[in-house]
Amino acid sequence: MEPVIDQAFSAALYSDGDAGPDTGASLLAADPTADAELVRRGEEFVRRAWVRGWQPADVVRIVRRDLDETAAGLVAGLIASETRRYESLPPRWRSQLDGLPAAPPRNRPDRFSYAFALLGLYRLLLRLPAIEPVGPPPGTSPHGLHLPPAHDEPRMLTRIRALLAKAEATGYPEEAEALTTKAQELMARHSIDEALLAARTHSKEAPGACRIGVDAPYETAKAILLDAVASANRCRAVWNSDLGFSTVVGFEPDLEATELLYTSLLVQGTAAMTKAEAGQRAGGRKRTKTFRQSFLMAYAQRLGSRLAADTARVTAAAEAETESAAGAEPGAESGGSATPHLLPVLAARDMAVTDTAERMFPETTTTRVRGATDLDGWTHGTAAADRARTGGTGPEIPGRRGKR
Repeated sequence: MEPVIDQAFSAALYSDGDAGPDTGASLLAADPTADAELVRRGEEFVRRAWVRGWQPADVVRIVRRDLDETAAGLVAGLIASETRRYESLPPRWRSQLDGLPAAPPRNRPDRFSYAFALLGLYRLLLRLPAIEPVGPPPGTSPHGLHLPPAHDEPRMLTRIRALLAKAEATGYPEEAEALTTKAQELMARHSIDEALLAARTHSKEAPGACRIGVDAPYETAKAILLDAVASANRCRAVWNSDLGFSTVVGFEPDLEATELLYTSLLVQGTAAMTKAEAGQRAGGRKRTKTFRQSFLMAYAQRLGSRLAADTARVTAAAEAETESAAGAEPGAESGGSATPHLLPVLAARDMAVTDTAERMFPETTTTRVRGATDLDGWTHGTAAADRARTGGTGPEIPGRRGKR
């Protein structure tokens, strides 16, 4: 006779009938001996997700989006138990595991409800598509993409993180402006220092990639904001609107800077939008959705030009410093300077990033961006971006996503 768990899976996961999940959950609820195998198979579904290019944060994000918070907790428990099998984990996995939601108790509130929720989760995991990998799955040897070294966070990034946290927390726009501007300048300088060091030491470092969630609502504006931040920090971002994330390609220090700044600017922008919207409502306004969409679109566009200007200013100052240092070194006039010229170094890194992004995404499509229709929202969003005082070039590849 077919085991109960196979009967349950056949009904709930591999058939299209509406009664399948109920039938499967009833079978599992009536047979406690199937509990251990039910969890083991869930871990296997999670393991298949790693092979298809997914990482812990990706899985939790799509489960939360397509199901609910209970399912996110269930998959977090499976991820935690599955990853305990490995002696070491790929870079960035440890921080993702630390951020997992709490797993709910097993068989609560009752055996049927618990089994029904698990089967719904497994149905989603079973249908996850393959996506572009941004690192090897656990338990395999690194290959393809460059992996960052496993070491403590550089002191510069710790300082940048602290500046952005203060910018998010302060209630004074002028202080937030100064803190965020300083953070972007430090990011740009840190990127330049890393590039020059790699050139001097003839480093074989290559670009890597990471995924950053771009969640609804107003995901188009958020994707444009992330693209602007990525471009200003010498990265490329490709948006997958169907799965709710952007893949950012760049050198490791620039990837870290992009994720830090985007997260902070989104927090600052959301807070400014909520405050501006409250003022609009106090005046009797009710068109909340169009106001928010226009606000965030203007915020993203304005920050694009601001970030570009900040990065260009820091780069020009650094280029002047390197030219001066090269001219002062013995043998400089005969071409024997050990100090590399900055602009060719940055150009080479930009080319490496572009080549990597094009290998990962040989085909992309362009998504038409809906224009802002609310003048008040646009005006307030532009003002909020000016207060944040951070900007990057307009989106290098606006609204693009990997073609499926």
